Amino acid sequence: MTITATAPRASAYRGRLRWWTELPLIAVVYALYSCGRLLVRGDVDNAVESGIDILHLEELMRIDPERWLNGICTKYAAIGVPADFAYASLHYLVTPVILVWLWRRRPTHYRAARTWLMLSTLIGLIGFTLMPTAPPRLLDSSHGFIDTMAQYGSYGWWGQDASAPRGLGGLTNQYAAMPSLHVGWSLWCGIMLWRYGRTPLVRSLGILYPLITTFVVMGTANHYLLDAVAGAAVMGIGYLLAPRALLAVDALRARWAVRSGATTTAEGHSPVVAASATAAASGTKAPAPSAPRTAQHGPVPSGVATPRTGAHDEHRDEHRSDPSGRSSVGQGRMS
Repeated sequence: MTITATAPRASAYRGRLRWWTELPLIAVVYALYSCGRLLVRGDVDNAVESGIDILHLEELMRIDPERWLNGICTKYAAIGVPADFAYASLHYLVTPVILVWLWRRRPTHYRAARTWLMLSTLIGLIGFTLMPTAPPRLLDSSHGFIDTMAQYGSYGWWGQDASAPRGLGGLTNQYAAMPSLHVGWSLWCGIMLWRYGRTPLVRSLGILYPLITTFVVMGTANHYLLDAVAGAAVMGIGYLLAPRALLAVDALRARWAVRSGATTTAEGHSPVVAASATAAASGTKAPAPSAPRTAQHGPVPSGVATPRTGAHDEHRDEHRSDPSGRSSVGQGRMS
């Protein structure tokens, strides 16, 4: 019953989401994110200083598992190599796959989820701009970190410049550790799998994926723990702002509908469209079109039935009395 009732509505909703508009929109946001990382590299000395400050703060708070996790990935290639592959590829693969899955299977939730992800990504870009931060692997060796991407570079396509392919290290910003959007995107993916997955396996992956990503970013010495916390916080801010952003977009669409309706009315078409669009923009109820007048002034010709105008008239007709003074309704009940 539920599937039958909701399937047509979901199909109609997906009909308003066109892939040729959705795909360029996502591409533009990702291009802004990538270009922003390239343009805002920041001063190297300040970035290194910020990384050391974060590390010292974690040590003061006794929440600095980065060295221990990095030691595991460095000592055991069976762990370090898959971790490097995961860091270099999963966020480019899993996030788009889940977006497509939502668009195909959960269209009524896709628009809000996509808006949430995009806003969080742009907020992360602001974080890169305001606080360029060197990751642990770029600190002095005295801090005890080893760059596993460089250590296991012969296993993959990446070089010694983060996860960029060999020879393309200049196309990436290595001082964009704060916040960790690897963790932020994985948290978004996990929530989508948990909320909209139908099987225990899918929901379990929704829990494991963010946890594995958090281990990977610290084990490969690409992020601090506080970077991961900041990535989760960025997603929280994006979640709070997404409904307001959608309302603003809908308001702009309503205004555009008002203008389109006014143009249609000016061309001689029915003004009902313009009235409906105006009511949608203002939040009021559109006036219902008036019913055609059926009664005429003067006597009604014989043989023509007068139309009933409402439930009150029907109730009055039922209690009309016959010439003898007895109610016709009562006679009907007795018969």
